[in-house]
Amino acid sequence: MQNLKTIFLADDDADDRFLIKEAIREVDSEIKVIEAENGFELLTLMEESGEADSAIVVLDMNMPKMNGLETLDAIRSIPHLSMIPAVMLSTSSDSSFAQLAYKAGISIYLTKPDSFEAFIDLIQQLTNQFL
Repeated sequence: MQNLKTIFLADDDADDRFLIKEAIREVDSEIKVIEAENGFELLTLMEESGEADSAIVVLDMNMPKMNGLETLDAIRSIPHLSMIPAVMLSTSSDSSFAQLAYKAGISIYLTKPDSFEAFIDLIQQLTNQFL
């Protein structure tokens, strides 16, 4: 059976990527995770994968090479990826960052959780809403 659910994950913090992947496995072990250290790498992986259907993108706001907003702008400019749900995670709860993300077309802006249990709750919320 082909896996129909994919989460594209871009975060330059390896520990955060690990926690998010573990939380995803805890919530639904059938979800495929395609991860990248920055937005530029993520865009390449998204283009190569051909798995934009039944997928969501989880972006870290602050990354080197291509930050979350730049990555989102690029995703929204690619016709076959433009409608994919995108989630912005940030360590900052600054509302101006959230406003920028929503203007750029983010589906939801969330502050990064501070515990594994909170990551599980976040992933549960995202899979219920978008997958």
